[in-house]
Amino acid sequence: MRYFICFSYCGSKYQGSQSQPESPTVQGELERALSLILRQPTPVVMAGRTDAGVHAEEMWGHVDLPDTFPTEHLVFRLNGILPADIALRRIVPVCESAHARFDAISRTYEYRITTQKDPFHIGTRTRVRKGLDFQRMNQAANSLIGKQDFQSFSRTKTDVKTFFCTITQAYWRIEKTDNAGHVLEATFVITANRFLRNMVRAIVGTLFEIGYGKRDVEDMETVIAARDRRAAGESAPANGLFLTQIGYPSSIFMPIP
Repeated sequence: MRYFICFSYCGSKYQGSQSQPESPTVQGELERALSLILRQPTPVVMAGRTDAGVHAEEMWGHVDLPDTFPTEHLVFRLNGILPADIALRRIVPVCESAHARFDAISRTYEYRITTQKDPFHIGTRTRVRKGLDFQRMNQAANSLIGKQDFQSFSRTKTDVKTFFCTITQAYWRIEKTDNAGHVLEATFVITANRFLRNMVRAIVGTLFEIGYGKRDVEDMETVIAARDRRAAGESAPANGLFLTQIGYPSSIFMPIP
């Protein structure tokens, strides 16, 4: 029987989410824990991949379990085996044809920054210089909305059939300011039907250049039209990036007795 599993992880110690030979990955740890419980190799199909150092508050995968396997306490048992930086949230039955990657209809990422030195944000927020103009960055982010070719923000030599993605929201949210109104913490929120490899970090890096006045607001449209990775800014560091939500059609989920 097929199940969807929802889990969270801090990606600081992993070489990404997808299994790699001789490297610690989130998928590898999940499959190891499941195989120990089931006493047989148990592959997990991930909803997508995140790069080394990237985190997820909500990642999904699907797994096929024996029909007679009792799943009631599986979350508890798996969390007892998984390392502290990976947490299983829930496991839900789905129809046999459901696919964690191909059935996803939306994904939301957040990129979190701070302008302060803060030991409690090590690995989970990117520290940036003060002086970012968030109004300019939000104006530029408006140019991202809609179905467009985002090759300029894609990792080169990537194996995809199309660079078109549909972005439905992209904006900066101010989280914390000081008494003078200076931004101390902020988050970039972006939702799309799909993302290219390195896409969010390349977008954020380009927005940084606009925010610091190194580019004009209108340059975002020029970068998109170029369809050339060299036209965009440098990729922002991985540690500030979180996958926060994946959307699925309700029709794939089975009713829970």
